[in-house]
Amino acid sequence: MNPQNPQKSISQYKQSPIEKIDMGTFNWCRNIDWLHLVIMVLLPTYVYVRSSYAPLQYKTLALMLTHLILCSLGITTGYHRLWAHKAYRASPPLKYLLAILGAGSWQWSIIWWVTHHRAHHRYLDTHRDPYNARRGLFYSHIGWLLVRHSPASWGKVDISDVVNDLVALWQRRYYLVLAFLSGLVFPAAVAHLGWNDWMGGFVYAGALRILISWHCAFCVNSVAHYSGSQPFSDRHTPRDSLFTALLTLGEGYHNFHHEFPSDYRNGVRWFDADVGKWAIACYQFLGLASNLQRVSDDTVATVRLQQRQKSYDQKHDDRASQLPVMSWDQYICETLNGRSLVAIAGFVHDISDFVTEHPGGRALIQSAVGKDATAMFTGGVYDHSNHANTILARHRVGVLRGGGEIEMLKSESIPGSVVRAQ
Repeated sequence: MNPQNPQKSISQYKQSPIEKIDMGTFNWCRNIDWLHLVIMVLLPTYVYVRSSYAPLQYKTLALMLTHLILCSLGITTGYHRLWAHKAYRASPPLKYLLAILGAGSWQWSIIWWVTHHRAHHRYLDTHRDPYNARRGLFYSHIGWLLVRHSPASWGKVDISDVVNDLVALWQRRYYLVLAFLSGLVFPAAVAHLGWNDWMGGFVYAGALRILISWHCAFCVNSVAHYSGSQPFSDRHTPRDSLFTALLTLGEGYHNFHHEFPSDYRNGVRWFDADVGKWAIACYQFLGLASNLQRVSDDTVATVRLQQRQKSYDQKHDDRASQLPVMSWDQYICETLNGRSLVAIAGFVHDISDFVTEHPGGRALIQSAVGKDATAMFTGGVYDHSNHANTILARHRVGVLRGGGEIEMLKSESIPGSVVRAQ
């Protein structure tokens, strides 16, 4: 806080970083990150123009796909799971290789990438989340890169382990050289020496591959927060998206990842399309990786079951909120008029079509009609199973006002009804 002007400091503290972005008529250009904009406009323009002079050969296409996978592994198993989440330990040769391949994806340095990603996890779905999905699909996909932010816009995170990593420091120092050599020169050289197609290697296996890798990676920030399932948690936007997983070598299992960020796997099931976890397992087999972090199967199953139960409860709560509310007198009146209604745990159930199917016999279930049978159902006569509770829930037709029998303060009971006091 500024002791000279405490009121000003307080107002600055309360001001949202989003509000600091002035998109006025005369100031809009100041809010654009021109470096990112120029790169993201020039690269596809260059590919479009040069592609007319360099036909795509099958060998060059194979090189492009191979280099796309290798550089994506630099991001997936390197930037993300190794440096950002410390999901395993890598030997120095592997770390240098992943740093070089990651630079070839043109997603800036390890330190820059980890800073933003850790802020994303810590401040998920808030204005301090760099690629906040709640600000829209376009913003979370690419818009956040095109807007200039103040240094305090995004939340602070601890990256002391990364800034003290010799490989990460080395990569940041030589990032531009590594990005140019790994991203463009290497594929051009392979295509030139292999089948005399340096231009195709540069344009397709280099520039076009970078463009594809960008938008595949961006889909984790955008599509994987909008489309897919939430088997582990629905508290935030991340979702498991097979589509995104196929584009990013397994990064699309985002709901699992945000629940267990330190697990070296994203696709926890053996058949999940998570190339990243298989690659890390291969690193371990070759002696290049160790200490793979893995959440126990029991923990994963427990969290999955808790979310399933939560979804089930929400579904039935929503259904219960739509049921008509009945007074105890109305409930009794309906039973005297011939309806087979039973009150259990504050709900009215119509068991007319279940009387003959009741395993305990017709007489026992009919004896509960017109009564509060909660005690009978939950152990007084028989402690019913979870399956029985599920069957009972299907027969709900109303909610009792007050949850059960209530004392009538006025003698305005329905003719023929029986009013009982609690």
